[in-house]
Amino acid sequence: MEGLGGIAMFVQVADSGSFSATGRLLGLSSSAVGKSVARMETRLGARLFQRSTRHLALTDEGEKFLQRCKRILAEVEAAEQELSAASGAPSGRLRISLPRYSGLFEPVIAGFMLAYPDIELDLDFSDALVNVISDGFDAVVRTGELDDSGLTRRKLCTFRRLLVASPAYLARHGHPAHPADLARHQRLRYRFPATGRLEAWPLDDTLEPAAPLAPGMVCNSVEMRVYLALQGQGIAYLPAFTVQRELAAGQLVSLLDAHTQPVTAFWLLWPASRHLPPRLRVFIDFLVQQLQDQTYGTRP
Repeated sequence: MEGLGGIAMFVQVADSGSFSATGRLLGLSSSAVGKSVARMETRLGARLFQRSTRHLALTDEGEKFLQRCKRILAEVEAAEQELSAASGAPSGRLRISLPRYSGLFEPVIAGFMLAYPDIELDLDFSDALVNVISDGFDAVVRTGELDDSGLTRRKLCTFRRLLVASPAYLARHGHPAHPADLARHQRLRYRFPATGRLEAWPLDDTLEPAAPLAPGMVCNSVEMRVYLALQGQGIAYLPAFTVQRELAAGQLVSLLDAHTQPVTAFWLLWPASRHLPPRLRVFIDFLVQQLQDQTYGTRP
């Protein structure tokens, strides 16, 4: 097993190109990872990596060894899958990255845990772009059209963003009838935590370039904007599923729906492989079954 552990660590270093990234994934220091690779090189009598202060690259011998190591690990994984399938329910640990949006994935995850109690979920909620393989995730859910040839993907669902405000706010400030009316309303805007970029609002291109905007608020929390909209503090631009209960209860009202038509897709992505662990396969199937072909925020 020490040999297999060393092989798996070598493959992870080769894929990530970094001792420190591998260490973060495995809970080890970068020096411990480097020493493990050095011991392997000593046993093999060959240098596997060319090292510099800023760069780590496989040697020719390392490239050849990497291909054999990947085949070895694939065979071990296939053997584990056969045993797992034969022994009954899928089990083991899944590390999943999900968006920070609230209100959509919580019931799906709770349902999955009830259906597969032997699978341990390690969930990371973040809007940051992640490298699925080098960051050690089994799968990630993200929005937009993502381009990574090393990943397999399934479209889960789509959603609209809606402009919403409380009836109390509209009673005080009036109901915007045209896009240009938004300039005089308080905006509860969103700043992406990973980039610091402000989320674009719809209809801004319809305003005069020099049109003064009313004071508003900026934050990096969906929950805070929902709360402030409910308190009558302004208009928020939010994913429909985050406010579907409030809209149904009449606590919030959607505005200018005819002008906010574009939809965004959620995608489930995972490393391409011919042999998926049963625990990942059932996770993929469960999310697809629960979410696929649904569009949140579309009116009949």
